[in-house]
Amino acid sequence: MTEPVLPMERADTPVEGGRRRGTKRRSGCLPVLVVAAIFAALLAYFVPKGLDEVREMFAAPEDYPGPGSGKVSVVIEPGESIPAMGDELAELDVVASAEAFVDAASANPDAQGIQAGSYVLKKQMSAADAVAHLADPANVGAGNTVTVPEGARVGQIVEAIVDKSDFTAKELTRLLDNPDRIGLPAEADGNPEGYLFPATYEITADSTPRSLLSEMVDQTVAVEEELKIEQGAGRLGLTVHEVMTVASIIEREVNREQDYPKVARVIYNRLDDGMPLQMDSTAAYASQREGDVWTTDEERASDSPYNTYRHTGLPPGPIGSPGRATIDAALNPADGDWLYFVADFENGGTLFADNYADHQANVAEVQEYCRNSDEC
Repeated sequence: MTEPVLPMERADTPVEGGRRRGTKRRSGCLPVLVVAAIFAALLAYFVPKGLDEVREMFAAPEDYPGPGSGKVSVVIEPGESIPAMGDELAELDVVASAEAFVDAASANPDAQGIQAGSYVLKKQMSAADAVAHLADPANVGAGNTVTVPEGARVGQIVEAIVDKSDFTAKELTRLLDNPDRIGLPAEADGNPEGYLFPATYEITADSTPRSLLSEMVDQTVAVEEELKIEQGAGRLGLTVHEVMTVASIIEREVNREQDYPKVARVIYNRLDDGMPLQMDSTAAYASQREGDVWTTDEERASDSPYNTYRHTGLPPGPIGSPGRATIDAALNPADGDWLYFVADFENGGTLFADNYADHQANVAEVQEYCRNSDEC
């Protein structure tokens, strides 16, 4: 805080025992009294303001005493940060301030285990009570929600909605077959695969099959706009639909976010070199295999346009719903010459290579580990 600048004595202000040239000697009491009066006035004006600012800097953030009343449905998204939770809860008037929630979370070690899902809280709770409620696993899922995981296919999403609501598969499928009714963007070319954004959605008494599917599509469009996907796709020489397709492949091929940009680069390098992508994820999509991305010789010989072992280039469209991180990686691939990758089950990552010999060595290493492990 900058302190008020107080008036200084003039250089020619008379002091006791001193004279100014060409003037009579006079008492210094009057100027001193004037300065004192000005000083007092400045203090009266500035000091209270300064003290208020200091008090605000060191005062505890605004908090409700609790226990609160009423009911508020809150959805915690996967990967949502504590500050973001605080902002949302403050906006809903569950807590008095986001700062109080963050402080309470810092004081509660269980806060790091808050799970994604739906919760029912009260309005105007104390921040400590709100944190404790969210940190209790017994309270997750108290509301009626459906979660679309990253990489989920349309069929899997329909099953999840039916399981969590009174909506029927027939109602949902009818809407998905009429993309204009759910606001599907033109780039999807009528196919909703890849455009139902992975997140947790609340199902209320006012929800309908159409409103729920439209919300998922709207969320995809919002993320595309946030990431400026049209401009990014143009820089890469791709269409928006192709970027979404690349992102969906990344989503199914690797689990570690730090590997996403490298896998994007592998895909682009192979496309640039005219090599088939040879992705098990796309062949598995053609056969609708679930549970893993391994494929059989028969699946890799399929005539499906989604079989990138047999066909060069990208498949016709996404093979699941990509999340924000994979879309971002598809738009911002890492720099590198990699052409191959294989899952590193031992270390939980991915092994990359820029030539076939090194790739074969990586594959042999993985196979050796898998022979002696149940993790593969």
